[in-house]
Amino acid sequence: MIRKSVIFFALVVLVGSFVSAQDLKIDYQYNVTGVTAGNHLTYSGNRLVGVTNDAFDAVSGASKQRSTAMFTYYQTDILGKAAFPGGLRSLLLYPVAADSLRTDDSLSVTKAASGVITIQYVHRGTAYGIITDNRGQITFDRNGIAAPGRSVQRVIGFIQGAGPQQIHADFLSGGKPDYAKIWNAGTRGGTIGSVTTGAQTNDFPAADSLFYYTGALQFDFNNNILKITGTLKPNKR
Repeated sequence: MIRKSVIFFALVVLVGSFVSAQDLKIDYQYNVTGVTAGNHLTYSGNRLVGVTNDAFDAVSGASKQRSTAMFTYYQTDILGKAAFPGGLRSLLLYPVAADSLRTDDSLSVTKAASGVITIQYVHRGTAYGIITDNRGQITFDRNGIAAPGRSVQRVIGFIQGAGPQQIHADFLSGGKPDYAKIWNAGTRGGTIGSVTTGAQTNDFPAADSLFYYTGALQFDFNNNILKITGTLKPNKR
């Protein structure tokens, strides 16, 4: 009983210290045509866990500053439960990954006349859709992403090892992911390999994560360049 109490107290202290000190600041730029000049990912919150202008290192085949691994500190709580949407987290990979990730994932970014920016891609068999409000913002609240912004996902296939992804034929047109079919509830899908495709669901953090973020991220998309900036505040549940 004493051991359990000590562990619980330690968790409370860790969570408390995390929440009280560490706003997550993000500065992101990615050219969706594959041009690498100017692509970068910067994030900070803890002075020991952050990167500045991280980019892809062709020699190692990974991010130069190990931003991919280190972002886990902000993505999950100390129990491993997601506190940050998976689709948005994967979106942060593109500036620090080989261009093949963009093409393999069929990344699509569009901006409507209303100002709404829609980002769609398929990563490791799951389709993601990130849709801003008409100001180009995604706002975080206790439950995840606040309306009218959206963050959605749908399992449409799978991947083994390095791939390529295997996508159920119902979600393809000309051999490529068809997002109109993917987000259509009438597209049935089915079983592919050992995976059964599913329905569209909200891509929200775990409802029982120890903390959640509030704040907003500003998206901008002009001349094929996607930018994301903003500050998110962690809060105890």
